[in-house]
Amino acid sequence: MNATRGAGKYKKDFWKKENLRYSEPHFRAQKVARLINKASRGQECDLLDVGCGPGALRYLLDDNVRYHGIDIAIPEPAPNLVEADLLETQIDFNGKRFDIIVAQGVFEYFGALQTQKFTEIRRILASDGRFILSYWNFGHRDRRIYEAFSNIQPMNEFRSSLASYFTIMSCFPASHNWRQNMSDRKILKLINMRANVNIPLVSPKLAVEYFFICSR
Repeated sequence: MNATRGAGKYKKDFWKKENLRYSEPHFRAQKVARLINKASRGQECDLLDVGCGPGALRYLLDDNVRYHGIDIAIPEPAPNLVEADLLETQIDFNGKRFDIIVAQGVFEYFGALQTQKFTEIRRILASDGRFILSYWNFGHRDRRIYEAFSNIQPMNEFRSSLASYFTIMSCFPASHNWRQNMSDRKILKLINMRANVNIPLVSPKLAVEYFFICSR
């Protein structure tokens, strides 16, 4: 089911405080940084972080990756950061195109705008670029839904929609956890950080969320 749950309630004032929770890179940011650094292959490239929050991801990236971010609430303005409400404006960064675009934990908040945002991202992605995104597994055995989520649907529906706009090169869980939260135990974090595989019958029930690596 694709539902809109009053996304308009969660605007800049809400995210200005909420984003502070992500000032220190958490597990998902650490894992997506590994994916980005691998995708860049050590070459100079421009990256756009959609829904960047405080921009903590930039500190995990190799020097060859030129970081740009866009978010509804930017705590510290900078030339490489744009503040914009993406529910009301297009995903754009001064007409620039990007070699890598990342959207981690963003599409759960786009409500009925999901396909529109796919179109906007595809427009600014370089012809040989990579789009790396995550999406929550709403089929988890211990399903819980964050109050601000406005785009809730089964994983197969999200994947089908994504595949209409991009070529999905790979898809795998960000982490497996019996209780639906990010890996916080040291040994589980270590295993999940390096495990980019689907486990039949297990992943659909225990994967917290999924990563997709896409091309145009």
